[in-house]
Amino acid sequence: KTPIMLNRELWETSGHWFNYRENMYTLKVDDNDFAVKPMNCPGGMLIYKEDMHSYKDLPIRSAEIGLVHRHEASGALSGLFRVRSFHQDDAHIFMTESQIKDEILGVLKMAEEMYATFGLDFHLELSTKPEKAIGSDEAWEIATEGLRNALEETGRAYIINEGDGAFYGPKIDIHIKDALGRTWQCGTIQLDMNLPERFDLTYVAEDGTKKRPVMIHRVIYGSFERFFGIITEHFAGHFPLWLAPVQAIVVPVSEKYLDRAYEVQKELKAIGIRVDVDSKNNRVGYKIREAEMNKIPYMMVIGDKEIEEGNVTLRKHKDGDIGTFTIEELKNKFIDEIGNKA
Repeated sequence: KTPIMLNRELWETSGHWFNYRENMYTLKVDDNDFAVKPMNCPGGMLIYKEDMHSYKDLPIRSAEIGLVHRHEASGALSGLFRVRSFHQDDAHIFMTESQIKDEILGVLKMAEEMYATFGLDFHLELSTKPEKAIGSDEAWEIATEGLRNALEETGRAYIINEGDGAFYGPKIDIHIKDALGRTWQCGTIQLDMNLPERFDLTYVAEDGTKKRPVMIHRVIYGSFERFFGIITEHFAGHFPLWLAPVQAIVVPVSEKYLDRAYEVQKELKAIGIRVDVDSKNNRVGYKIREAEMNKIPYMMVIGDKEIEEGNVTLRKHKDGDIGTFTIEELKNKFIDEIGNKA
């Protein structure tokens, strides 16, 4: 976890003070200028500089869930999708030039696995040098070719997005598609040969000389807040069992079955199931209807018959009654469905 506020000198070194200033929140502390971080990069540089590194140490991968603040125009704000304060699953990977392709392929594989878990498809865009940029043309060319070579190796089609790179380096943007067919740019892989130069990052090469590492900035979810918004709409609130905030609810037919309902809840909670009990004094039909409206994946009904047979009647959201289950059968069913990310 890196500091949320850093002094102006660091932001000048990174280039943000001159290239991103209009999107930053600034303040004075003891007559010195500070900025609340819009990105986690300078902190990542300082982590690398804590120690001397050898080529044998590389690649070095450091990650944090970074809280960032960006001054977006008020008219651009939109629910969870565009906010001024959000959390990024940010990482900085430091490597040699020869490791560029493998590291990028590793990040792309991670993105594919994570998005596939949610049933989200994606396409790739290669964003090249913008008009407002730092660093030499040579550094930009090496970085752009590194990204292009990795993209070619994936075999996936990609789009060239001319001039849309970050001011410090080219990037691969990952655009996911939701159930409504809309695309969202969430993940990004930015190759950077400029910030290591500006922060004087070095490693000891095999021949004993000091060399500059190359760095990748990467996020997969991007903004967690935006991703929550995307998947809520993607699933229309009907979250699969593994993802649902409340995975199951015990529905006693009347108050006299409450003790048994709480026993079932306790057993399921013991294996990590997020389960509630509807203890309100309402008719069972009303309780089931309320659970359906709240989009809870499973309802477990307990009445005379269930008490007598030592089981529960299981209802599935939108599907209705799917049979009776013992508690052990119920545990196995939930564990299997959650484990398979069904």
